[in-house]
Amino acid sequence: MNKIKIGNFIIIEKNGIRWEGKIIQILNDLLILKLKSGYNIGIKIDKKTKIEILKEEKISKHKPVSFDIKFDKKKVPISILSAGGTISSSIDYSTGAISASYTASQLIASIPELVNFANIKSKKILEEMSENLTPKHWKKIGREVFEELKESEGIILTHGTDTLSYTSSMLSFMLRNLNKPVVLTFAQKSSDRGSSDASMNLICSTITATKNIAEVVVVGHGTISDDYCLINRGNKVRKMHSSQRNSFRPINCFPIGKVWPDGKVEFLDKYKKKEEVKEDCYLDDKIEEKVAIIKFYPGLDSEIVDFYVDKGYKGIVIEGTGLGHTSKALFPKIKRAIESGIIVVMTTQTIYGRVNPYVYSSAREISKLGVIYLEDLLTETAYTKLMWILGHTQNEKEVRELMLKNLAGEFNKRLQPSQFLY
Repeated sequence: MNKIKIGNFIIIEKNGIRWEGKIIQILNDLLILKLKSGYNIGIKIDKKTKIEILKEEKISKHKPVSFDIKFDKKKVPISILSAGGTISSSIDYSTGAISASYTASQLIASIPELVNFANIKSKKILEEMSENLTPKHWKKIGREVFEELKESEGIILTHGTDTLSYTSSMLSFMLRNLNKPVVLTFAQKSSDRGSSDASMNLICSTITATKNIAEVVVVGHGTISDDYCLINRGNKVRKMHSSQRNSFRPINCFPIGKVWPDGKVEFLDKYKKKEEVKEDCYLDDKIEEKVAIIKFYPGLDSEIVDFYVDKGYKGIVIEGTGLGHTSKALFPKIKRAIESGIIVVMTTQTIYGRVNPYVYSSAREISKLGVIYLEDLLTETAYTKLMWILGHTQNEKEVRELMLKNLAGEFNKRLQPSQFLY
């Protein structure tokens, strides 16, 4: 075992079975081997195990070629900010794992078509997979985006897919009087793979960032093929598939539009335009981080509510069933939370549709306790909005009024059947 190391090609014989492959990990007496088939296997090494070293392979990570970007005064200035995620990742071919290692400038160099649509500048602001992001990261992203808005006509933020809708929603509240497009985009496969969706998503995002849009939007594949991308409002979109290219879908609304990589754009729904914003854009990143999400399910221990009360939380989002329901076992706990000064709001885990406290008696009782029913808000939108509002006031009347006010296009008063599973 002392002579072998990661990268060695070896033959292992044990109990009459023979394996050949490359060592990708060593864990005490366990070797993780990548076989020729591409599969990984773990083999426990003991005194009877025979190991033959064949060769050692050194693999360097792929890096895109560099090229000079020339300024064209006929094109608008766009900033691409990299916050990590799969779109900023490359694969480690020794293990098959990916890590967020690309800079924004490397992404641009790998997709030279971007300069056909705008003058591009870039900056890496984070190097994280999105599951590691926290509210503190959202504040940093907000500050970086706001600063770039002073010099650019549009911003593109590359971001991991898993929590992208939390970030896009929070930015829609932090960037007040937004008068330029802020476009979040993503990839389901790392940018160095031939089948990556990063290239088309970035091209379509660049085109979108040059348009007369004054909102936070999410741009990405509209189908599993390289047909077109959808432009979705940042607080009305959710990742709806773990791996498909067209994973981000509009919820309870239509997409703002479609965009093709050749520059064509077709707008499908209403959106805010630059000329509609009469005041200067400013950053308001005051948030209250002690907000929790509780998903109701049969058998949920109602004492989970007590946990957040005792921990001093200021807000709770309950993701209820159907029109916004929980079991009666939670009622006393919800009452205690509200009497303790915690703001409790209700969304639905059905994702589509809206909550309604006036249909079933259980929801009426919950509403009477003081729970705020949030119409068609997505849970992540309710969570980020409640954080942002509680950062400004914790007066129950003021919070209720603001939570039910349409601050950034997050409510849709008229739901249509054709919006479902768009």
